[in-house]
Amino acid sequence: MKGEECRLIEHMEGSKKCFVIPVYLRNYDRKKENCKQLYDDLVKVIKNNRKSHFFGSLVSVYEPSGRNTKFLVIDGQQRLTTVSLLFLAMYNLIKNNVIIPQDESLGKQIYEDFLVDKYQPQETRMKLKPVKNDRKAFGKLFDSADEHIKGSNLTVNYNYFYDRIQKQEITIDELFNAICSLEIINITLTGDDDPQLIFESLNSTGLDLSEGDKIRNFILMGLPAKEQEEYYEKYWNRIEEYTEYDVSAFVRDYLSVKQLMIPIQKKVYINFKEYVEQQSLNAEQLLKDLLAYAKRYSILLNKKTGNKVLDSCIYRLNRLETTVTRPFFLEVLRLFDEEILTVSQVADIFLITENYLFRRSICDLPTNALNKIFLMLHREIIRYDGTDSNYVEKFKYAILSKKEKASFPDDDKFIVNFSNKQTYQMNSKNKIYILERLENFGTAEDKDVYSHFDDGIYSVEHIMPQHLTPSWIKALGDDYDKIHENWLHRIANLTLTAYNSKYSNSTFEEKKNFYEQKFRIFQAKSLLFFTSP
Repeated sequence: MKGEECRLIEHMEGSKKCFVIPVYLRNYDRKKENCKQLYDDLVKVIKNNRKSHFFGSLVSVYEPSGRNTKFLVIDGQQRLTTVSLLFLAMYNLIKNNVIIPQDESLGKQIYEDFLVDKYQPQETRMKLKPVKNDRKAFGKLFDSADEHIKGSNLTVNYNYFYDRIQKQEITIDELFNAICSLEIINITLTGDDDPQLIFESLNSTGLDLSEGDKIRNFILMGLPAKEQEEYYEKYWNRIEEYTEYDVSAFVRDYLSVKQLMIPIQKKVYINFKEYVEQQSLNAEQLLKDLLAYAKRYSILLNKKTGNKVLDSCIYRLNRLETTVTRPFFLEVLRLFDEEILTVSQVADIFLITENYLFRRSICDLPTNALNKIFLMLHREIIRYDGTDSNYVEKFKYAILSKKEKASFPDDDKFIVNFSNKQTYQMNSKNKIYILERLENFGTAEDKDVYSHFDDGIYSVEHIMPQHLTPSWIKALGDDYDKIHENWLHRIANLTLTAYNSKYSNSTFEEKKNFYEQKFRIFQAKSLLFFTSP
């Protein structure tokens, strides 16, 4: 390992150098506020006539490659990419004659010394080579604006620099001089250094990575460059896509399945590393298994299975934020993949679980018992006879036979609690869930209740209003105060409507004609829906 203090441009300068962001590092995620801070600092360098400005460290693995010098950047890629975006914005402004520098050679100097290797073919000449999608977005910034990838962080930050430079708080020549003042600690690793150990040491001192980032690096960093690229494309990138880029949460559930123990969120990486070392898995075996579970996980995130009943159930469970069930559901979906369960059997398990969770919430049973219940449920089912045969029947037996804090409330208990529940005062997700189920259960065509509620089209209406008018007091009789107190927020006094403002304080008779048919359907559905499996 060699370390030295130097100017950033000294490290970047030279047409034969290229800086590769390895696939095991995260994508570029600097925000506009980070770019603003850098530009503000550069303006201060000029305004305050400062000779230097410390810009942090840059850690890279030196890889000689024929006539070229390749650096694999393992720390500092965000800073290096940001400065490259700033250089590119400066170059394009000069090239497009938007800004004319005093130094006529400035545009050419920026382009040939810091942005490209002019002797390389067009498709490989960029000196900075970001990770996959970032690389494409960065390359497009060399083209006309209509070719830019607008949703990319690189494009957003490039546009920030492109616009701000035009304000000319300092001239473009002064801006270049300010960039020349940036100083770094340049650490170069050689073949005798362990990049993973150095990376972990850097991370422990404050490098802001997610648990998923650290897991990716742990798996890929020690592999040869060719295998890094191959495994990233074949496995890791797909894992990220299937988990909607929340790999940390996915691996937490994956480890829960594998170890029957839920890791602390901040220790997912440590637990994962211990698990891999105990199992003695090679990188490809591990990635294959992770990918298989990630595909199942994507179903739990509401990727469509094609089975309407199952897809709708998963959507509702996600609206209820029931992530606690995922370790168990991952095993159910594994059995489906292995053709031990049919899709209709999987749907039955999901629907019964939905019923179980909702009954418990109505009966105010503690939620802290659910973690252990669903963590151990699959093993409990298998242990009855040591096989996965008759899985659905064993599941029903297991969940219906639970007692006390883990119990499945029976019909009698549920009906009493549901009838007396102050439904309107429940949290929004449970309240809308009840009304959506009563609206759509057993119908041929579902109404998109959740979207209409999210958009403000639907709202929850009290039939008997929250503030009694004289006509309502008269209609309720002498005990109006007690009746109002007892029944105001119960399910019997609530409905879902798009006409809340129109009907809010109307008399019962005025509302009756509008709601009479709705009440009959509502009552019938109430009796049918929440029944035991």
